Amino acid sequence: MDRTDLAAMIDHTLLKPDATFMEIEMLCNEALEYGFASACVNPVWVPAARRILEGGKPLVCSVIGFPLGASSVMAEEAARAVDQGSGELDMVIPIGFLRSGMTDETARCVRDVVRASSGRPVKVIIETCLLTDREKRLACRIALEGGAEWVKTSTGFSSGGATARDVALMKETVGDRLGVKASGGIRTLDDAMEMIRAGARRLGCSRSVQIIDSLEG
Repeated sequence: MDRTDLAAMIDHTLLKPDATFMEIEMLCNEALEYGFASACVNPVWVPAARRILEGGKPLVCSVIGFPLGASSVMAEEAARAVDQGSGELDMVIPIGFLRSGMTDETARCVRDVVRASSGRPVKVIIETCLLTDREKRLACRIALEGGAEWVKTSTGFSSGGATARDVALMKETVGDRLGVKASGGIRTLDDAMEMIRAGARRLGCSRSVQIIDSLEG
C-alpha cells in the first residue's frame, strides 16, 4: 500500500472541544495536501471546513450525537450538518437504549438520521468498549437494517478505542454489506495496518500526517 492509497482511507480528525479556527484550518489544509478521505470536525465547524475544502477531493465529515449518543435531536443535527455542507455523517448510536434492550428505539434513531442525511453516507459509531460482543453484533445489524453505509468502532472519548479484535468481529457481522471504520487510539503506521488487516476500510485518526509520513514511497 502506498501513501496515496492509505491517505484515501483516512478521516483526518479533530474533535477536541477546545479546537480553534486555526487548528481546523490546518486540519483541512492537511486533508487537501495529503488527499485524506475527509476532514472530520464537530458540527460547529462544518461551514468553515466546507469553505476551506471547497473544490478539493476531501469531504467534510460531521459527527452527530457526539460523543455520548444521548441526544434527542440527532436527526435535526444531521439535517443541519448536510445543509451546511457535510458530505458524511458519523453518528453515535444511542448506547443506553441499546444496552437497555430498547432495540426498536435504537433502530428508529438510526433510521431517522439516515433519512435526514439526504443520501450522504452515515457511519454508526457503536462505542465497542462499552458493549458486550452480543451487543456489538446487534448494533452492527441495526446499522445495516437502518440503511447506514458504515459501522465504526469508537468515538475516542470513552474508556477505550479501536481494537483489531473488535474490527474483525464487526467485519464478520456485516461482511461486505457495510464498511468498517476503526477509530480511537490509532497513532502509528503499525496501528493503522493492524486495523486494515482486521477488516477496516476507513480509519479515523488525529495523527494522520505522522502516519502517512512514516510510510516510505
